[in-house]
Amino acid sequence: QVQLVESGGGSVQTGGSLRLSCAVSGDIYRGYYMGWFRQVPGKEREGVAGIHNNGRTSYADSVKGRFTISQNNAKNTLYLQMNSLKPEDTAVYYCAAGWGGSIATMTTIDWGQGTQVTVSS
Repeated sequence: QVQLVESGGGSVQTGGSLRLSCAVSGDIYRGYYMGWFRQVPGKEREGVAGIHNNGRTSYADSVKGRFTISQNNAKNTLYLQMNSLKPEDTAVYYCAAGWGGSIATMTTIDWGQGTQVTVSS
């Protein structure tokens, strides 16, 4: 099992930036895929950005050019740099570990507890 703990959420104004972090521990399996998802009340959880163990990244169309997913060299911390934030980016953001080739096709095995991001206009 993989343990995931998010941090870095908060409140910003439109156009601002935040960086989310996810501390990763436990049994990271070979060929894993890591991702960030978000959810607002009453809507399904949606994939935002993902990164494969080989470094290949993928993004939802809604965040392309604004968000960047990355990992540290030890691969025990996952990041999501969010720039040019919009009110529609307001959600609880979750770190996830699993399998897949893109954020759209990722199968999630483990979830973090989530961190709130609020963007005000």
